[in-house]
Amino acid sequence: MVVPTNLNGYLFVDLNLFTTLIVILFFVVLLTFVVVRNGASTRQVIRELQDNRISTKDTTDKLATNQGELAGRLTQLSETQVTNQNRLIDLMQSQERAVSKKLEERLADLGQRFGEGMEKSRVSQQTSLGELKERLVRIDAAQKNIEELSSQVVGLQDILSNKQARGAFGEVQLTDLVKSIMPPNFYSFQATLSGGRRVDCLLNLPYPPGPIAIDAKFPLESYRLLVDAGSDRDKNQARKLLATDVLKHVSDISEKYIVPGETAESALLFLPSEAVYAELHANLPDVIERSWKSKVWVVSPTTLMATLNTIRAVLKDSQMREQAHVIQREIMILLQDIGRLDGRVGKLENHFRQAEDDLRQIRVSTEKITKRGNKIEEIELQVEPNQASFGKDPGTLSNDDHTSLKIQK
Repeated sequence: MVVPTNLNGYLFVDLNLFTTLIVILFFVVLLTFVVVRNGASTRQVIRELQDNRISTKDTTDKLATNQGELAGRLTQLSETQVTNQNRLIDLMQSQERAVSKKLEERLADLGQRFGEGMEKSRVSQQTSLGELKERLVRIDAAQKNIEELSSQVVGLQDILSNKQARGAFGEVQLTDLVKSIMPPNFYSFQATLSGGRRVDCLLNLPYPPGPIAIDAKFPLESYRLLVDAGSDRDKNQARKLLATDVLKHVSDISEKYIVPGETAESALLFLPSEAVYAELHANLPDVIERSWKSKVWVVSPTTLMATLNTIRAVLKDSQMREQAHVIQREIMILLQDIGRLDGRVGKLENHFRQAEDDLRQIRVSTEKITKRGNKIEEIELQVEPNQASFGKDPGTLSNDDHTSLKIQK
């Protein structure tokens, strides 16, 4: 039987027992009715009724006993329920305290983390704002530089639109490159050749190859036509115009600045624009080839710098060859000085060796003196008187009568 856990459960059990009793009584009455209807004897019916009454009484006694047991169990369960409720209340209170403690710890930790996060966020925002301010300052400075550069570019365009200004621009670049690389006594600007011809720069090199003339040219107009050309036809026409201008400069330099017996057999055409130089080599190779045949080398700022550095190295090598006898004489003098130094070092070594021998001998003498001093400290004097010579005149004493000395270590 299932034991209920509350009072309603116990009432539900009693109702079940009562219902069972009523069902039994109903079956007894029904059985009696059936027996009577079938013509059974009254005695048998009475006997069965007595049996049923006895069975019903036993059932009732059992129900009473069970009811008493149920009452005891109900009391016991009620006490157990009170105890369990008290334990449950204590457990819930302890768990509530633990939960409250953990919740407080979590809230404190969360508050600390939130505070640290807010502090880090504040510091990060301040740093970001500082960096943003610095970037804004840099942007402002860059904007000012761009504006200044734009004005300078406009001024440069105005300058380059003038042919004389373009020539001066190329000459300034040429002057800066030559002065920054070549020795002062190996170049001259606006040098005058025979026939009154003036060259932008003349490199005063020894023979061979001799002085080399450098002339600065800037075919900007034809190059700008090439850059501004929209169709292939316009570009081809602009390239032809650029080739014509460059070849005209090559022809003039070859005729004016290559003078046999006065200058070298070749000259340099300086283009102060890397873009023009690249265009010639990329799309106009025939112009470069014809300039080579005319012994006029087309150079840009970068290639002129490399050429001047090469010339400077050649000059240094030439000067070293010219001064070879001086270097040889100085080397001989240096070798003599080294020989004298070696002799003096040998003498000094002999002196050190002699001093070492002297120190060794002094050490040996010192050791001998020390040993003799130790022996003197160990000497013991023992005097043994002669009984036979007692009372005699010292002058009459024989050798045997003198006091004998016994030296012992």
